[in-house]
Amino acid sequence: MASVAFSGAAAAATAATTSRRLPASAKLSLSPSSSSSLKLLGSTPIVSRLFLKPKRCSAAPLPSRAFSSAAAAPKCLASDPEQLKLAREDIRELLKTTFSHPILVRLGWHDAGTYNKNIEEWPRRGGANASLRFEIELKHAANAGLVNALKLIQPLKDKYSGVTYADLFQLASATAVEEAGGPKIPMKYGRVDVSSPEQCPEEGRLPAAGPPSPADHLREVFYRMGLNDKEIVALSGAHTLGRSRPDRSGWGKPETKYTKDGPGTPGGQSWTAQWLKFDNSYFKVFEYYPDLCVNAHTPIGGWRDLVPGFPFAYCGCSIQDIKEKRDEDLLVLPTDGVLFEDPAFKVYAEKYAEDQEAFFKDYAEAHAKLSNLGAKFDPPEGILIDDVPSQPVPEKFVAAKYSSGKRELSENMKQKIRAEYQAVGGSPDKPLQSNYFLNIIIVIGVLALLSSLVVN
Repeated sequence: MASVAFSGAAAAATAATTSRRLPASAKLSLSPSSSSSLKLLGSTPIVSRLFLKPKRCSAAPLPSRAFSSAAAAPKCLASDPEQLKLAREDIRELLKTTFSHPILVRLGWHDAGTYNKNIEEWPRRGGANASLRFEIELKHAANAGLVNALKLIQPLKDKYSGVTYADLFQLASATAVEEAGGPKIPMKYGRVDVSSPEQCPEEGRLPAAGPPSPADHLREVFYRMGLNDKEIVALSGAHTLGRSRPDRSGWGKPETKYTKDGPGTPGGQSWTAQWLKFDNSYFKVFEYYPDLCVNAHTPIGGWRDLVPGFPFAYCGCSIQDIKEKRDEDLLVLPTDGVLFEDPAFKVYAEKYAEDQEAFFKDYAEAHAKLSNLGAKFDPPEGILIDDVPSQPVPEKFVAAKYSSGKRELSENMKQKIRAEYQAVGGSPDKPLQSNYFLNIIIVIGVLALLSSLVVN
């Protein structure tokens, strides 16, 4: 997200793997590093279809896999709900063979991340509208390599023509997170596609990896989208997936011990050792402090006694220094390091390092919010393809059930009755005399009589 996940993370799928999934007519060179290939985007069969205005108000027939009895989507929907479900299953299968989780996450983010909350007009406001499929936006520096993601998506679009590109981008992104072990994202669908490259946003709306003032830059970009500090840090945690390639972003190493053998296309530098597993490893840099940040500047007892979780002021080391000393094959960008140095950001970074459940919860909410930014939904409320858990039906009140003498007494009530019974001399081994209650009634009657006489 922040930095290279938004601006140049590597494609996880190999060109050879993806090319086998394309129709023969589409197997033209689309290398992101080739300027000539980009010039072909408007004319190649695979991409020429991207420039056509999608048909909306007519439900496309379901693939043969679908049950013949399945109803077609209402004509007012941007995407067919049944085709969305089938496309998700195909994406899951695609991920198993291409290991393309990181680049599909990035595809969804980069399409949505151009949103500007200060612009009301759609699609000029940017956001999740599939403008990224056009050549003019693909050529933005931050989108280097994403043509490989489009090559993965296009066969799905051909197969499920009743699903918009904008929905496919976000469906693939959320599914990739979930299939990598991340949280379930509460998604909705029905996004409308833009229809021409003239509707693409200007370049410069996505984050950079190494700005002069990383904290200010992140806030400038994400506040413009309507996101806050917590959401910035949570979304940054998705750097647990993927790699940075210097030939695309200018950041990272050509390869490391973690990436030299793939899976997918070898090379690049990852933020975490297991870069296809979604967890809170990205924030685990805090585990590196004790043995790397205690030096002559640190008083006896170590930094933990001074400023728990934030030793930089006392040991003179930066987050980049710490991670490089611990494992030089793991990547730390300026926009990563600032999450642990900025006082407002570090509160969440520390929390997520200690509590993966909290990270998953906040990430799922932030990802869903990002995926909706700037989108125009048809229908306006969106389309849900996951079953919403039904609320338990309250038990019908039946008075007799609670007033009947046959109802079992609670343990608390039994203990209370037992205590009162024992207080007047009763016990399990020594029952009260049979005339005990009769004597009580007589005493009460006598007292009532005396009271009456006194009053008179």
